[in-house]
Amino acid sequence: MARTNPAPVEDESGIEWLLGYNLKRAYMIVRDDFRKQVEQSVLSPRAFSVLTLITETPRLTQSEVARRLGIERSGLVAIIDELEKRSLAKRTAVPGDRRSQALLATDEGCRLHARTMARVHDHEKVLLSALSQTEQEQFLALLRKFRAAHEEDET
Repeated sequence: MARTNPAPVEDESGIEWLLGYNLKRAYMIVRDDFRKQVEQSVLSPRAFSVLTLITETPRLTQSEVARRLGIERSGLVAIIDELEKRSLAKRTAVPGDRRSQALLATDEGCRLHARTMARVHDHEKVLLSALSQTEQEQFLALLRKFRAAHEEDET
């Protein structure tokens, strides 16, 4: 749970000023809180990401989902297998391309996604509460800008 007036970081060693270290520590906080708010038995963070993408953008191919989420295709297959096993998603044929499969969330998958998304919004609201509304918007905008600049480099 975030504090409204967080104490300054005590350790002023060089590691505190490294981008990777701070991103990793921030990610661990977000991931751990996600796991508390959304039990692993409901959806893992990766499964939630896949379900979100196929709920909001139906009929993407597995390759497109993997590319958009930055997940190896082999890892994605296991996530989709699990979503299918739980009747939350299904693979469908892509007209004109027998080698590709498109992904769709089932009705149950859409319902679970909506319930989980509400919990995720609540969890993020608490995590970001140490920042003002303007700082929250700036923080997310800067993260997206950083990602966009470096994801372009990867293509």
